[in-house]
Amino acid sequence: MKIVEKPWGREIWLAHTDKYAFKIIEINQGTRSSLQYHVKKHEHIYVERGVLEMEWENDEGRMETRILNPGDVIENKPGRKHRATALEDVCLFEVSTPEL
Repeated sequence: MKIVEKPWGREIWLAHTDKYAFKIIEINQGTRSSLQYHVKKHEHIYVERGVLEMEWENDEGRMETRILNPGDVIENKPGRKHRATALEDVCLFEVSTPEL
């Protein structure tokens, strides 16, 4: 296990193998991640706790915004921009390909 502190919260890396990665991501209320994309990484994110505003690039290349609640899942495909803003303290489970 590895804990990575971030300006917006922290990541708890529970698994990182040559085939997959699994992280718990905690985002503090009122903070957000950077607008980012991954060349190879493909990820699915499950909202365990809190309310999250998620921005991501759709299939047409336009940015969309959606409010995610506990139990919701979102997929971030390689090359697609995305950003998360915590409307409450948020806990996410992220499973992805191994590129971190």
